[in-house]
Amino acid sequence: MRPAILDSFKDIREQNIMTLKQKKEAGTKVAGIYCGFCPRELVLAAGAIPVGLCGTRHEPIPAAEKDLPRNLCPLIKSSYGFAATDTCPYFHFSDLVIGETTCDGKKKMFEIMQKIKSVHVMHLPQIADQPSSLALWYDEIVRLKRAIEEQFQVDITDEAIREAIHITNEEARALKALFDLNTAKPALMTGTELLMTSFQVSFNADRWQGIAMVDNLVAEVRELARKGYHVGDENTPRVLMTGTPVGMGSEKVVTLVEECGGLVVAMQNCSGYTPTLLHIDESDPRDPIMLLAEKYIGIPCSVMSPNPGRRETLEHMISRFKIDGVIDLTWQACHTFNIESYYIAELVKDKLGLPFLHLETDYSDSDRETLRVRIEAFLEMI
Repeated sequence: MRPAILDSFKDIREQNIMTLKQKKEAGTKVAGIYCGFCPRELVLAAGAIPVGLCGTRHEPIPAAEKDLPRNLCPLIKSSYGFAATDTCPYFHFSDLVIGETTCDGKKKMFEIMQKIKSVHVMHLPQIADQPSSLALWYDEIVRLKRAIEEQFQVDITDEAIREAIHITNEEARALKALFDLNTAKPALMTGTELLMTSFQVSFNADRWQGIAMVDNLVAEVRELARKGYHVGDENTPRVLMTGTPVGMGSEKVVTLVEECGGLVVAMQNCSGYTPTLLHIDESDPRDPIMLLAEKYIGIPCSVMSPNPGRRETLEHMISRFKIDGVIDLTWQACHTFNIESYYIAELVKDKLGLPFLHLETDYSDSDRETLRVRIEAFLEMI
């Protein structure tokens, strides 16, 4: 009784490569994006296609290590390796790559990547609650707008930005409804299913088609639930995974939790639930660039210091999703998330009294069995 529509998500990425190729040949511009801080509304408002770029697999990392140090975050090395080997079709089709200074490693990597492709780097302020930070971020979004206009030879109007805001609001609404299915107990989606669907739809060149696919999946799962469908049972350990972003190819912790008898029912990271909480009031008459600045500077990423928003989001999700334990995932050499784990442990263990596990790993499978032992012990605590 598994949702039939799930299978349609598996081929989105490949189908969209063909769509992207056709649109490129017809003259449509493409902007490649690496991070949730990039205001994709500006790309949409320019009549271009924003696409997420590859960076979640281990295979291109050896090629990246010819130019980059080995003791660097696997996300950075994977992203650069795909670019250097021209094995990411979305990077290949991009007319412009938009980066951001979320960490020192990415900032310096983008300098080298500029030898391969035109890269515009946004300078991200890292103290979110100061007026000067908002002013700086506003200016950076204006600078990005001008760069897109120059690169794509278009004028981005306020009206077009507002239309794009409506699209991204609808995307967030649809994805939130998908993730919220797992507020039910027993859960209605496995963690691997949630990850696969949300990851695959992010590559969709037609935003409205992606929204419709997610809406149809949610409707089908809700109908199946009325007939008694669920995954796991009342006693299956419900795990929330937080920390660094995860994608297909770097999902081993999600897979291991479910192989060991638990369920990742929610993910608090920039590839999971967190972006679905970002919303712009479409009736707000102010400058749409300021609306974008306020939205994106509010992302509770560990690069922000201090970062109380992440703990507030976590506490809300732990209650809403009826969580039994929390896994904090850190990619090796990601110092901001690694250090911030101190505060996450303080919240989960000391304040909420829940089992907590901090895992530091990379994209390879070399430590898979070691992780399995630790995850099994964690689930036994639950």
